[in-house]
Formats: sequence, structure tokens, C-alpha cells
Amino acid sequence: MSGATGVPKRVRRRRVLRKVPVYVILWLVGVFMVTPLLYALISGFKSTDQLSNNPFGLPDPWVTSNYTSLLGSGAFWRSIGSSTLIAVGATVLTVATAALAAFALARFAFRGREFMFTLFTMGLMFPFAVAILPLFILLRTFDLLDNPWGVILPEAAFGLPLTIVILRGFFREIPGELEEAATIDGCSRFGFFWRILLPLARPALGTVSVLAIVGSWNQFLLPLLVFSEPTWWTVPVGIQQFQGQYASDVARIFAYLVLAMAPALAFYAVAERQLIGGITLGATKG
Repeated sequence: MSGATGVPKRVRRRRVLRKVPVYVILWLVGVFMVTPLLYALISGFKSTDQLSNNPFGLPDPWVTSNYTSLLGSGAFWRSIGSSTLIAVGATVLTVATAALAAFALARFAFRGREFMFTLFTMGLMFPFAVAILPLFILLRTFDLLDNPWGVILPEAAFGLPLTIVILRGFFREIPGELEEAATIDGCSRFGFFWRILLPLARPALGTVSVLAIVGSWNQFLLPLLVFSEPTWWTVPVGIQQFQGQYASDVARIFAYLVLAMAPALAFYAVAERQLIGGITLGATKG
């Protein structure tokens, strides 16, 4: 007997059984990743004494003051605002600059083009820690310490190689006939880039934007190097300072970690489809 689709039940059952190991692995990976988050969330509702006496049980009673005190703290919201401002600024600068560079490297023929692209790809292998000392001297020379531009500009510079590599691959897939037709219709090179190329490359732009925002949000070493005053401390730096200040209050540290992760997790949940769609499209074209 065959089902409504004409596929025998035996074949369909066999296909389902083949997928069982994949589903089991996915569930195990999901549980492995979610368990620490749930543990931190529940631990934030405990007191430090409860964590010591019953680390894996439910809170009894539930202590909400760990979260409410942080939500009412100006320092916490200041770090959220600082991270948001720096992440958005670095992302806009990175994507805008990389899009222009990728357009030139993908659509223009000039001597040394591939060598220049190779230099950008070599930037992917350049460790950030190596540039700490010269970067600090450079920022101090230009009076960019304790200035958000002292974080935004280096983050944009270090984000350019990956962004250019991704966008160039997408831009090269746009048919040349489309550009020729736009030129015949009186469209300039920049007009083609702005009106046609960027809208067509929207999945790629979304992908690199998500990567840039998440990378900037999680950046710890650079803000720690640039900001000595708490006014511009970002979330990772705020976590480090908070842990040092409340080292004995472990439950409150868990609450801070959960609240600090919440914006990044919410953003990723919203942008997940865009990120996966852009990567999938790029792999299909490649």
C-alpha cells in the first residue's frame, strides 16, 4: 500500500528511522547548550546560602531582589546603552566601508586587485592581541582613550576582512548583463551599486550586520583597554567589574550574567532567520 504521496509506508518508515540519530544528536546538543542558561537563570533567584546548600534545586524561597536591584541600577543600563551605541556604530561603519570595498574588488578590473583582496583575507589570520600595544599608543596619540570612537574605529577595522570576503562573493554572483542593462539606461556605477546591487545583496548585508553586532557586543579586551572610567563601560567590562565588586554574592552575579545575556539572545532570536538565510544563500551560490 502507498500513502497519499505515492511513497510506500515501508520507505517512509525507513526514512524516518534514518533521521532519528540526527534528531537525537540535535536534542543532546540543545540540552547541553540550554542547561547552563537555565541553571544561571534559576540561580539568580536564589540567595548565596541557597546556592551553597542546594545548588541544583529550585529556589526556596524565590529571591527576586537580585534581578530587580539590577534593573533599577543606573550602572547596568549605562553599560547596556554603551554596548548598543558602540555595536551599532561599529556595524554601520564596517558594513558601509566593506560594501564599497567589496564592490570595487568584485566589479572593477584593475591591476593588483587580487593581491589587494589577498591582503584582506590575510587580515582574517591577524590576531587582535598582537596589535594591543601599538593600538594603545595610536589611540593615545589621537586622544581617543575614554572615547567611544576609540573602540568603534578599531572594531570596524578588524571587522573589515571577514565582511569584505563575504560581500565580495555575493557581489560577484550578480550577472554582468544586469549591470550592462543599467548602464545603457543611464545608470552610473555608483547608481548601480546603490539602487540595484545593495537591494539584491540584502541577505548578505543582513548576515554581515548580525556577525558585526554580535562580535562587537561580545568584545571585552578592547573596551577594557580604552575605557578607564565607568561612564563608557560595555556589558562584558561591566560583568568583570561586577564580579570583582560582588565576589562573595554569587547569586547576584548569576542574575547580572543573565540580564547581560538577554539583549544578545533576544537580538539573535530575531535575526536568526536572516543570518541562516544569508549563509545558506551564500553556500548555494558558492
